[in-house]
Amino acid sequence: MTSASATMAWRAGLRARSLPVARWSQRPSALLPKRAERFPGAARYASDSTPTAAAEPVKEAAKELPKRAARGSRKGIYGTSFALALLVGYIYGTDTRASIHRYAMVPLIRWLYPDAEEAHHFGVEMLKSLYEYGMHPRERGNPDRDGALATEVFGYTLSNPIGISAGLDKHADIPDALLDLGPAIVEVGGTTPLPQDGNPKPRVFRLPSQHGMINRYGLNSKGADHMAAVLKKRVRDFAYVAGFGDHEESEQRVLNGEANVPPGSLVPGKLLAVQVAKNKLTPDGDIDAIARDYVYCVDRLAPYADILVVNVSSPNTPGLRDLQAAAPLTAILTAVVGSAKSISRKTKPFVMVKVSPDEDSDEQIAGICEAVWNSGVDGVIVGNTTNRRPDALPKGFTLPEKEQQTLKETGGYSGPQLFDRSVPLVARYRALLDQGPPSSTEQDGVPAEQPRKVIFASGGITNGQQARAALDAGASVAMMYTGITYGGIGTVTRVKQEMRELQKK
Repeated sequence: MTSASATMAWRAGLRARSLPVARWSQRPSALLPKRAERFPGAARYASDSTPTAAAEPVKEAAKELPKRAARGSRKGIYGTSFALALLVGYIYGTDTRASIHRYAMVPLIRWLYPDAEEAHHFGVEMLKSLYEYGMHPRERGNPDRDGALATEVFGYTLSNPIGISAGLDKHADIPDALLDLGPAIVEVGGTTPLPQDGNPKPRVFRLPSQHGMINRYGLNSKGADHMAAVLKKRVRDFAYVAGFGDHEESEQRVLNGEANVPPGSLVPGKLLAVQVAKNKLTPDGDIDAIARDYVYCVDRLAPYADILVVNVSSPNTPGLRDLQAAAPLTAILTAVVGSAKSISRKTKPFVMVKVSPDEDSDEQIAGICEAVWNSGVDGVIVGNTTNRRPDALPKGFTLPEKEQQTLKETGGYSGPQLFDRSVPLVARYRALLDQGPPSSTEQDGVPAEQPRKVIFASGGITNGQQARAALDAGASVAMMYTGITYGGIGTVTRVKQEMRELQKK
């Protein structure tokens, strides 16, 4: 069985196994209508002995036959039309290219759920339920088959350079449903060692005129053990459907690459990233305790991830961004890399660190790059939400009064305005990381070869032109989050199509 067919069989098998099987039995006689019901005139015909009496019901039956035939024909037409309508609706509604997802569903959900966090929960639960029954939206026609957007990341040939950032799927509830929307990378999380509620509600606020959001979730998490159990079951189910069996050894065979799919995503040409963070109550000044938080998560989640993302840049956890200084960041990342390399799997997950767009001085960027080199981390995600409040778009636009008040809420801002800051920041990281660490530029007079660090761009990307600009600045992948919440589940497909059109030009 090929890796692609194994993945398709796994997904179909999971949905089939989750559906209830209808069982029923009846006596054959109970399934047959009574003779009198089948032939209404039979009793009357049998009781009359005269030819005139016998001929009357025959005439009536002869008149009734065309009417019954017409009624039956109409029912058949209606039934067929209804079935075709359902089929067309299913094909249209489950296609990411359908405009209804952008222009109808997004405004409808926003109207039904004025609270942005409730809308988020509804969206996740809806996708989860639809996926179980094969009714979820998906990218049809395999537009990536032409290879026009293929890119290489960490030695994998990815189908395209688009990713979905952490936050949409905080607890790894819908990684497969998100992968079916068309990205090559899906990031789940972030997760913390122990479950935590995050900040008090309300904690998510919309700015519709700006297609922006402010959130202060505070890394609400069900804990690393919960996420590990979810991802473990996912691999075990894949192993069963792919024919490896249903036991620990079958799971390990999939993780070791025998299914010819990445062990995290379980889909050819795609990767799964898992974001980890520290608990809010872990003392800010105790670097050893903080490192243990991250290692706890890695020990449990690394087997099921293609990429581990170390979040030290959320603005909603007190003291977290202080960890981006060179010394504490080096200590944390070194511990994470060591833990990731020690897992029981033939291929080890790659490690990236997610940094803030607000730490943008030359000194701060140089310190982060130094930590990346000294710890052996494989790459950087630039950046995260910002504590700053950008000017409204377009220039000179006056925000509605309600949004002016919303802008005063505490939390990290995300939206299109971040793009103009994130792309130059990507270019600065690219230039500095490509220089390599000063201490290893030369060995015995010969320049030392260093693996090139990978950069993902995250911040304000909403269309194909912006995604291409991020890649041209030095990123390998353009990540999206707020662009999807406002653009709908067809955003990834649309952005990729725009990138293809740019390439043709």
